[in-house]
Amino acid sequence: MAAITGFDGAAALTPRRAGGGYWGGVMARLVRDPVAVGAAVVIAVIVLAAVFAPWLHLADPYRGSMLRRLKPPGDAFYLLGSDELGRDLVSRLIYGGRLSLLMGVLPVVFAFVAGSVIGVVAGFAGGVVNTAIMRTVDVFFAFPSVLLAIALSGALGAGIVNAIVSLTIVFTPQVVRVAEAVTTQIRTRDYVEAARMSGAGTFAIIRVHVLGNVLGPIFVYATSLISVSMILASGLSFLGLGATPPEPEWGLMLNTLRTAIYVQPVVAALPGGMIFITSIAFNLFSDGLRSAMDVK
Repeated sequence: MAAITGFDGAAALTPRRAGGGYWGGVMARLVRDPVAVGAAVVIAVIVLAAVFAPWLHLADPYRGSMLRRLKPPGDAFYLLGSDELGRDLVSRLIYGGRLSLLMGVLPVVFAFVAGSVIGVVAGFAGGVVNTAIMRTVDVFFAFPSVLLAIALSGALGAGIVNAIVSLTIVFTPQVVRVAEAVTTQIRTRDYVEAARMSGAGTFAIIRVHVLGNVLGPIFVYATSLISVSMILASGLSFLGLGATPPEPEWGLMLNTLRTAIYVQPVVAALPGGMIFITSIAFNLFSDGLRSAMDVK
């Protein structure tokens, strides 16, 4: 189970300490990791800029001027240049973060919730239930994530909602597999057996003894999917299966600016740079969180 590699069994799969001592220790170790803190700062800046974009007094991201198209960075009117329709790239990049983050994060959130429920049920029930669920999940692993996302988006049709649904379907089986693996280890622990022998019901055991110990590893794995989700979401928009013009979205902007690569290569590469920076930041933060939870 490579998906959960890096978690120490004694640390990640033991009952929660009273008073939140374990999670307090995780946060203390996390803030001592300069790479994770730096990545968190980058993510916070991008998210805050996207959320508060209407209050930053930016230029209208939809208003263009054919007389000022493809201006280079440092232009008197455009700090980072203008796109193929003369629209301010600073404004479009910041507003584009709204859709790009939405399409990158929401599928992972939905997959985390759905995959955790399905995986915990499969891992705790075992037997025929586990076999039926996991063999169904295995079907999705027969297809590469990129091709499956494109196929689902093509079948559902272009649009932001359909792209989010497609990516949710792509990521849910991955979360299910991790949740099932961790839950299978938990249900054989002594404290779970003791709770069962004391007469505790199945729901109570799952709520008290299982969820508190499996959600941490599942959450860390889910955070590592955000970077992949953002790249796939941008790819769908690049192919015309996600956001549609004139909406500012980094993948769509990369598509519309691709014809300017020989005229203004820096301008054409800026949306791709934002995708790269954001994806790397989420990936580094996920690595830091996993290390903070891995208590040797």
